[in-house]
Amino acid sequence: NPYAGLVSRLRAAWLSGKTRPMEYRVAQLEALGRFLDEKKQDILEATAADMGKPSFEAYFTEILLCKNELNDTLNNLSRWMKDEHVDKNLVTQLDSAFIRKDPYGVVLIIAPWNYPIHLLLVPLIGAIAAGNCVIVKPSETTKNSERLIAEMLTCYLDNDCFAVVTAGVQETTRLLENKFDYIFYTGSPSVGRIVMAAAAKHLTPVTLELGGKNPCYVSDACDVQNVARRVAWGRFFNAGQTCIAPDYVLCSVEMQEKLMPALREAITEFFGPNPQESPDFGRIVGDKQFRRIRALLCSGRVAIGGQTDEKERYIAPTVLADVLPSDPAMQEEIFGPVLPIVVVANMDEAIDFINARPQPLAIYAFSCDSKVVNQVLERTSSGGFCGNDTLMHVTLTSLPFGGIGNSGLGMHHGKFSFDTFTHHRGCLHRNMGLEALNALRYPPYSQQKLGLLTATFEIKRKGMCTLL
Repeated sequence: NPYAGLVSRLRAAWLSGKTRPMEYRVAQLEALGRFLDEKKQDILEATAADMGKPSFEAYFTEILLCKNELNDTLNNLSRWMKDEHVDKNLVTQLDSAFIRKDPYGVVLIIAPWNYPIHLLLVPLIGAIAAGNCVIVKPSETTKNSERLIAEMLTCYLDNDCFAVVTAGVQETTRLLENKFDYIFYTGSPSVGRIVMAAAAKHLTPVTLELGGKNPCYVSDACDVQNVARRVAWGRFFNAGQTCIAPDYVLCSVEMQEKLMPALREAITEFFGPNPQESPDFGRIVGDKQFRRIRALLCSGRVAIGGQTDEKERYIAPTVLADVLPSDPAMQEEIFGPVLPIVVVANMDEAIDFINARPQPLAIYAFSCDSKVVNQVLERTSSGGFCGNDTLMHVTLTSLPFGGIGNSGLGMHHGKFSFDTFTHHRGCLHRNMGLEALNALRYPPYSQQKLGLLTATFEIKRKGMCTLL
């Protein structure tokens, strides 16, 4: 296996204990901070070259949000690493019971192309903070970002413990044949199954950050202009290539009529009369993805946009009206600047529509009535939820980010990243003396011993009393 030597070298470094001291982890995290500061312009240029990413969007997602994760981790790492002491029963009152925060060992992080820096660095921050050695594999689809990571990131990190592998599908398949102690994958559900199957051969735990068709319910009682701006921003940010973007709108026929002019106005406000000339609207990452998205435009009727330019890989911000559940745009995650609107009679029908499909990565609900938003939250299941806005829940390091079912497995961000890459090791350190206290559990057994054992070990329900 071409990667066996690399994995063995990192495992030797991990077994040496080099990555375990807090000072080492902090030094590596601070080096990541220097990478973000010193290579800021390179990051902006690479993401612009790969997919026409506007510098504003690139700075916000690829740099600022990464630095927030980094600083949150540095601010709290000493507390997160401490042993966590736990409650004890009567027998163990004189002993020490605690959870030790152990690193897993050698971790593999496979990153996607849509946020090629952010979705590689954020899990890497958690893996370093937890004390692991790490191999990262950037996406081969975004060539300029991949080259930047391969050539520059290794100049900042300790190469004994951290490595970058550039690989296509065949090489990644070989990479996955090696035994890792944890695998973190971000991408599509179809590839997620392949990663999970490879991990299963070594009983390796995984986090899978996958996608899905994220529904956006808009009730009849709402501020239409505000809804249009927030939905248009979330859908057309990064030219729609965001795993938590609102994938389709569910609303009444009356709300669809109100939303159309408001969405048209919002798109013009954001990108001008010709979005193709706007410096604030990106491009589709590749020819294959462009053709796939363009083929979805036959769904329903094109109410706004619909223009395409294959040479530039440009697809205009597009809204499709009167889309049927059987239409092509409703059969797969769109992952592009196309927003279908599906008409439903009411909130109950919208909730039934959502629940009849695989659990998405995010659900959005808009209403001036908080009871409506809460009903959607309580009666559905998804990785995350945001009421009266889109995407914004992902900006909080205090919230876990992850999917459920078809949209993923596990979570990260902030302390959740540290916990994901940490084995929580249950530990009990007992006193060598006081052997008489242990006599109750030793044979020969008796009813008297069982009664005393029950009295010392039993956990009683609070608020209940026992009549003697």
